[in-house]
Amino acid sequence: MADSLLESINDPHQLRQLARKDLPKLAEELRAFLIESVSKTGGHLASNLGTVELTLALHYVFNTPEDRLVWDVGHQTYTHKILTGRREAMSRLRMLGGIAGFPKRDESPYDTFGTGHSSTSISAAFGMAVAAKRLNLERRVVAVIGDGALTGGMALEALNNAGANDANLLVILNDNEMSISPNVGALNHYLAKLLSGRFYNTVRKRGGMVLDVLPPIKELAKRAEEHMKGMVVPSTLFEEFGFNYVGPIDGHDLDSLIDTLTNIKQLEGPQFLHIVTKKGQGYKLAEDDPCLYHGVAKFDPVSGVAQKAGSKPTYTHIFGDWLCDMAVADWRLVGITPAMREGSGMVRFSEEHPDRYFDVGIAEQHALTFAAGMACDGMKPVVAIYSTFLQRAYDQLIHDVALQNLPVVFAIDRAGLVGADGPTHAGAFDLSFLRCIPNMTVMAPSDENECRQMLYTAFTLNGPAAVRYPRGSGVGAKIEAEMQALPIGQGRVLRNGEKVALLAFGSMVQPALAAAEELNATVADMRFVKPLDEALIKQLLQSHDLLVTLEENVIQGGAGSAVAEYLSKIGSTKRVVLLGLPDRFVEHGDPAVLLASCGLDVVGIVDTIKHSTRVLYSTIDLAYTVVK
Repeated sequence: MADSLLESINDPHQLRQLARKDLPKLAEELRAFLIESVSKTGGHLASNLGTVELTLALHYVFNTPEDRLVWDVGHQTYTHKILTGRREAMSRLRMLGGIAGFPKRDESPYDTFGTGHSSTSISAAFGMAVAAKRLNLERRVVAVIGDGALTGGMALEALNNAGANDANLLVILNDNEMSISPNVGALNHYLAKLLSGRFYNTVRKRGGMVLDVLPPIKELAKRAEEHMKGMVVPSTLFEEFGFNYVGPIDGHDLDSLIDTLTNIKQLEGPQFLHIVTKKGQGYKLAEDDPCLYHGVAKFDPVSGVAQKAGSKPTYTHIFGDWLCDMAVADWRLVGITPAMREGSGMVRFSEEHPDRYFDVGIAEQHALTFAAGMACDGMKPVVAIYSTFLQRAYDQLIHDVALQNLPVVFAIDRAGLVGADGPTHAGAFDLSFLRCIPNMTVMAPSDENECRQMLYTAFTLNGPAAVRYPRGSGVGAKIEAEMQALPIGQGRVLRNGEKVALLAFGSMVQPALAAAEELNATVADMRFVKPLDEALIKQLLQSHDLLVTLEENVIQGGAGSAVAEYLSKIGSTKRVVLLGLPDRFVEHGDPAVLLASCGLDVVGIVDTIKHSTRVLYSTIDLAYTVVK
């Protein structure tokens, strides 16, 4: 690129050497680079296009990384990564060994807080601001949070706490859902500069001190100020929290952003800046459909056409179709999602049954207790939630649902490894944290039809039940329209073999079958993690020398642990090998490669079992014969 500004910027210090008049050109180059780069790797696009100017302004005004930037969720930080020395690394974004799609502390000193989940930024930034104050550092701390993330209760808790403290914290609300009102114009830019200026704030503080001796006059002045500001800005809520509110301003106007941020940087105490941006800014296809271009696969940047997806339906689609069918069959069904309508496959349901569809915002805790309340009075709630997000509502799961034995169905998507999104989004722990809860029924389907039948089974129960299924497509099993409840706690033998029995749960059934062909092993689709099919395990114990459990969940406390606990309870001395995810956070990358790195591909399973049988037979002083 001839005369490229972007290629001359490898860190924010170089950015701060640019003249302000050059920044709009740099913004254009960044947008072009983002579109071209993400089209080759996939990733989050619309959100990143919407924060180009904001990111430029923040690094231009603040002395990063000494000044701290904390990004909520972190899916909008590609420009941040590009400007902080990772431009060339964008070619391996979200690939094994490449940079992450979210901020990551061990990736760069500019990534001051690791994120991936929503509504955490204000809490983390407030913690940093208090630490700076205690260390007597002249450090500024900025939290950038979207209007969606602000619906999370944790964000409001943090605002409430931070506003009562005098630490130097700036919260920037990146409002990209509301349209830019007439107030966001020249007049409002002027008012934003005025309200963020030292003169206004000094007068306000000193005026308050003078008026303290005249309470009626002070109250009159306060009401007059609130009335005047309320006519042009929605400040009341945030100022009640204790923040000095500034805005809203156009988040794509670099001059306005830089002037306002420069003014706010001089102020003491908690500050709140409201900016308005447009998702997908500068790329018409993403502007017209920011939801479609939120997270994208590789695509043609000219036409916007993505690489052809697989023809098999995903588990998410299986759930969405079942939800609509079940809603027709039973008027009591209601569907609940914490702001994941598209990701959880609920678009069709929301259109066909709008009065029975509830998007509660990014509020997982509320989602579960809301479902519990509906279940108390005769409804049959189905909560569609990612495994990684269910972690955020664990107390509500135990205290509000399970303890009261309420009939709530949990459709748990993204179970196991999720590939490019990495450890923040992996569903590595749900079998462990679900099966220890009394009253819970926990199921894991091995194919698409089993998923549909398990969802129906869960719906028929009179207590809490979870069906956990992986991201992406299944094996292409024929899906039966008729729904039949499965016998609770019963697995099934899919293949009969000798000496070795593979007890597979959910997504590991197919790899187990492939491995069994080489090993001549028995394969059981266990189906239920809780209650466990103890009769089947006892049967397999009698006819096999070695039991091997397989699950796409951490080994600690998982399905294999449940089997081992049962063997201990009955005093079995038979050897059992537990295969699952290791005791570490598995990084981002191609799912097949990641599973292989954990020994959960066919080759890894076969190698482990062959080694285990060698050990087993040498221990009992038998000649080892390779199992075929």
